[in-house]
Amino acid sequence: MRYGVWLLGLAFLSCARLDFRDSSLPSDQRADLLLQELTLEEKVSLMMDVSKPVERLGIKPYNWWNEALHGVARAGLATVFPQPIGMAASFDDSLVYKVFTAVSDEARAKNTYYVQHDSYKRYQGLTMWTPTVNIYRDPRWGRGIETYGEDPYLTSKMGVMVVKGLQGESDGKYDKLYACAKHFAVHSGPEWNRHSFDVENLPLRDLYETYLPAFKALVQDAGVKEVMCAYNRFEGEPCCGSNRLLTQILRKEWGFDGIILSDCWAINDFFDEKGHRTHKDAPSAASAAVLSGTDLECGSTYETLVEAARKKQIDEKVIDKSVKRLLKARFDLGEMDNPDKVSWTKIPFSVVASAAHDSLALRMARESMTLLMNKNQALPLKRGGLTVAVMGPNAKDSVMMWGNYNGVPSHTVTILEGIRSALGKDDKLIYEQGCPWVGDEVLESVFSECKSEGRPGFTARYWNNVNHEGKVDVETRVMTPFNFCTSGATVFAPGVNLTDFSATYNATYVPKASGEIVLDVYSYGKGRLLINQKEVMKFHNVHGGNKKSCALPVEAGKKYDIELQFEYLQSDAQLNFDLGFKQKVNVARSVQAVRNADVVVFVGGISPSLEGEEMGVDLPGFKRGDRTSIELPEVQRELLAALHRAGKKVILVNCSGSPIGLVPETETCEAILQAWYPGQQGGKAVAEVLFGDYNPAGRLPVTFYRNTDQLPDFEDYNMKGRTYRFMTEKPLFPFGYGLSYTTFKYGTATFNAQTIGSDDNLTVTVPVSNVGSRDGEEVVQVYLNKVGDEEGPVKTLKAFKRVLVPAGKTANVRITLSKKDLEWWNETTHSIQFCPGKYQVWIGGSSDEKDLSKYAITLK
Repeated sequence: MRYGVWLLGLAFLSCARLDFRDSSLPSDQRADLLLQELTLEEKVSLMMDVSKPVERLGIKPYNWWNEALHGVARAGLATVFPQPIGMAASFDDSLVYKVFTAVSDEARAKNTYYVQHDSYKRYQGLTMWTPTVNIYRDPRWGRGIETYGEDPYLTSKMGVMVVKGLQGESDGKYDKLYACAKHFAVHSGPEWNRHSFDVENLPLRDLYETYLPAFKALVQDAGVKEVMCAYNRFEGEPCCGSNRLLTQILRKEWGFDGIILSDCWAINDFFDEKGHRTHKDAPSAASAAVLSGTDLECGSTYETLVEAARKKQIDEKVIDKSVKRLLKARFDLGEMDNPDKVSWTKIPFSVVASAAHDSLALRMARESMTLLMNKNQALPLKRGGLTVAVMGPNAKDSVMMWGNYNGVPSHTVTILEGIRSALGKDDKLIYEQGCPWVGDEVLESVFSECKSEGRPGFTARYWNNVNHEGKVDVETRVMTPFNFCTSGATVFAPGVNLTDFSATYNATYVPKASGEIVLDVYSYGKGRLLINQKEVMKFHNVHGGNKKSCALPVEAGKKYDIELQFEYLQSDAQLNFDLGFKQKVNVARSVQAVRNADVVVFVGGISPSLEGEEMGVDLPGFKRGDRTSIELPEVQRELLAALHRAGKKVILVNCSGSPIGLVPETETCEAILQAWYPGQQGGKAVAEVLFGDYNPAGRLPVTFYRNTDQLPDFEDYNMKGRTYRFMTEKPLFPFGYGLSYTTFKYGTATFNAQTIGSDDNLTVTVPVSNVGSRDGEEVVQVYLNKVGDEEGPVKTLKAFKRVLVPAGKTANVRITLSKKDLEWWNETTHSIQFCPGKYQVWIGGSSDEKDLSKYAITLK
């Protein structure tokens, strides 16, 4: 029976007493009424991300786990916006709000569709586990790509708008969605030891001044409904069992009464021999987590709460507090009620991947483009008889552009495609990949030539068992080289189990030319590869991922049926697959191939397949998703140097979610454009900047260091020497930096007062003149530091505004800093508050002092 019909039927039952099914009652009261009817076992079953149905009461199943990092993720079709680190580069929080309003529309529409089909699986619910507002303290951290940068103020402003866009306004009865602030709170790598690492001896000032502000802003300014605790320990306690973080700070100091949930399987780390080992077993770990405030577990350790309660390790009344929060949330979202009564279910499915959202993705991609270098006005390129060579590993890689925690767009404009479309009728294009991201071999993939059932791509069939048994549970298509990995709990396809699954992939390849192709399989699991029903490769990897390759002689025009079988074994499953003609990187040959080009656009950098969450990648410069070196990989540096020696004008388009040490490239290249992972319209945005159809105004949300010698130890969370706020050395490119195709000149700023009282705001007005020949946007930045505070930040961002200034015009930019913006660390009270004293206000176009004007004010 459909759960919705069941629930409606029960609602018609006549009953003299109040009933939780009565939607006219307040959600808080309904939660109390339902709680009274649940058994201990039923309560506990509702405290895990896969919440089971309570059929006797008509409560349908609910899966709390959904993702929307930069678009609805991991549930098929969705608009894919730029990665958050790229959105942060826009310095446009109002646009971030519009983006996540669009994301929440798509999420609601997709949920309505799933409910109509009685589907309640992971990535189909209304609770979105985003944004990530951890401070990007070290550029080696792989998950920094999910954040909004290294600055607490910028992260706070962006994060607040993400939450407001996702959660929307209440319709008067029901909430639109729930957002989740993660990962609370002192958490930013390394990835390889996150399940056992302890952040110890952190100065109290760093905690409150750097690591907590964004979370506090999301709780108190945005009303975020959920907070996710982190994997690591803080001061000896696992974060998901930390009385300091969860009970004292989050619940008591900040007054948060929403849902606290664990990162996935973080509770297991309490007692796992490879984890923290702070608790002896599962019941004690589960009890400790709930007692400290963690209401919902992503995982299954909470199943042992029944045993713990019966052994008096935890009082059932404590469990009731958590369950009530969860029930109230489900009532507030309308998830327990007839969908027809919930206004949000009226959002049509047509908003998903709509043309309007595609345009919004393009606008955000444009605003994220950050021009770092432009020697002798090498950019913009001039059309008309121009021969452009496009090179590099990221030139035609659509998957790279999606970032991580992503959906799948209806179409992706690659950078190669964007440049090709931007050329004039008299211009020419040469494409030569030249090199991979890392290593000395390049695969000229023929994946796009594979077809199944007359259509491009592979047919993928999945069974939610490991033996390919019974009816196929999910059938879909794979249009790009396989890059599947369940690290970070990413399923191979929507509806497929995270564990205990099997798959078969089929396609036919008809070579256009004879030769020898290479079939590459990188896997963590078991399987085999068949060509024309004959096994050519077998793999069985139980100790992490391993790569296997086999060569296959092929004849032009002959048909080759390919079947790849895969079975889950344990831990994180992984399957990468591609095929093509492989050859060694030949720098001289690649340079010769572009000899007739007037300009070379080298689209390099790295990829989300190299940097990200706890990945199975160990290559030169990379370890488990983190980086051990921040320079551009050696093979790319060599090719760029060779192009420079050959006299080529080289434009580097760098795609990455992290700062790259581009010191040699400042010599070998004429211009550098930081494109991040720019989403589905990124190729068009890049091309518009290259050809001057769009004037870039992105600014760096992270410091670009020269090399790792400028970095403290990765595992040291002390902020001394880190980020622009505490760094004393000169970086390659500073926080807040970015170039334009026009020139801005700042006049003398005026203030509403030079002495500011504790109840006053500070209003700054600064004239910004565009003295160039074209319209452009400038990001006006306001920094503050306290005179005489030797332990504090050199300067710290307190306000910003992105403004359009027409050519030849002056804009009087008015920015107000509230009392809260003026607060500073008080060493006596060990708190952030309004602190009288002398301060310096810095105003300009980046954090570099040469780009700033300094003014004195007094707080009293």
